[in-house]
Amino acid sequence: MTDPRKTPAGRVLALLDLTSLNAGDDLQSTVDLCRRALTPYGEVAAVCVWPKLAHVARRTLNTLGGRDVRVASVCNFPGGNAPLADVVEEVRKTLAEGADEIDLVYPWRKLKAGQDTGAVELIRTCKTLCGPYHRLKVILETGELAAPELIRTACREAIAGGADFLKTSTGKATVNATPEAVRVMLEAIEEEGGKVGLKVSGGLRTLADAQVYQKLAEERFGAGWIKPEHLRFGASALLDDLLCELSGEAKPISTRDY
Repeated sequence: MTDPRKTPAGRVLALLDLTSLNAGDDLQSTVDLCRRALTPYGEVAAVCVWPKLAHVARRTLNTLGGRDVRVASVCNFPGGNAPLADVVEEVRKTLAEGADEIDLVYPWRKLKAGQDTGAVELIRTCKTLCGPYHRLKVILETGELAAPELIRTACREAIAGGADFLKTSTGKATVNATPEAVRVMLEAIEEEGGKVGLKVSGGLRTLADAQVYQKLAEERFGAGWIKPEHLRFGASALLDDLLCELSGEAKPISTRDY
């Protein structure tokens, strides 16, 4: 019998940051999310929730036997324009609530307006709080930046600040992940020796969607690079498609919005 983790859908499952960032999220929806994260075919890499729900996710996963599933949470989200002191305090509180990983929105509006972003200082300060045991993913909002030169600048500033991952999108913009933006991000990651990870989020609904980006990363860095330490997919609807692939069931039309 084939190990589910060695199938195409199983490999993507292991890279999934199962995400719920909806206005009505609460204790029960977070518990349900954590239950979904522990599938019959293996665990996802992480669940991603609002800061106020990080402690619920951590406690629930521990109770259900999912201690290896990371808890990610978003800060400076979704606008990316909060004052430095406010962002730092938000990151501090979110880590104290039990988050293992912080998904931090880069100040893309300032970059787009041609202003000094202050991004390196912001990211460096937040990475200092995260330390060596908590990953910092920097959300660039590439669909809003759009121009390759702006995306490249954002990548370089995020890496200079100490980002562990570059992330495409909040999932709340009109344009989210695109292959064109991811190619620029991978080029920036290659400049630093492939040490920084990539998280693709926004608009991923099917295994085929994820495989587009998996292939781009594999072509640049090789199959050995494709692991949760280097590549993540942030989504909710994607899990439904992966489970259908793994179970061989007919695929429902997903109504999930991320």
